[in-house]
Amino acid sequence: QVQLVESGGGLVQAGDSLRLSCAASGRTLSIGPMGWFRQAPGKERELVAETNWSGRRTDYTDSVKGRFTISRDNAKNTVFLQMNSLKPEDTAVYYCYTLSYGRTYRGKGTLVTVSS
Repeated sequence: QVQLVESGGGLVQAGDSLRLSCAASGRTLSIGPMGWFRQAPGKERELVAETNWSGRRTDYTDSVKGRFTISRDNAKNTVFLQMNSLKPEDTAVYYCYTLSYGRTYRGKGTLVTVSS
């Protein structure tokens, strides 16, 4: 089992920055890729960013490219999402996830609200 706990969400204005963190515990030696997805009210879930185990490979959805950066610290079993130039359309609950032995784990989410 792997447990994930997100932090760092909040209410900000358009153009501001936030840094989300997600700490993993449990069977952390089995963790592979880690990433973030988000879900806004009334909208489909959207994969935001993902990184492989080493952190050298990253992928982003087009709407956040150039504004968001995903990184991870394997020594601390933590993945980060640096979000710059936030827009009102980035408002959502952000969840981190990881893959371990073919199973997907996710946290309970952290709310990001961007006001115009």
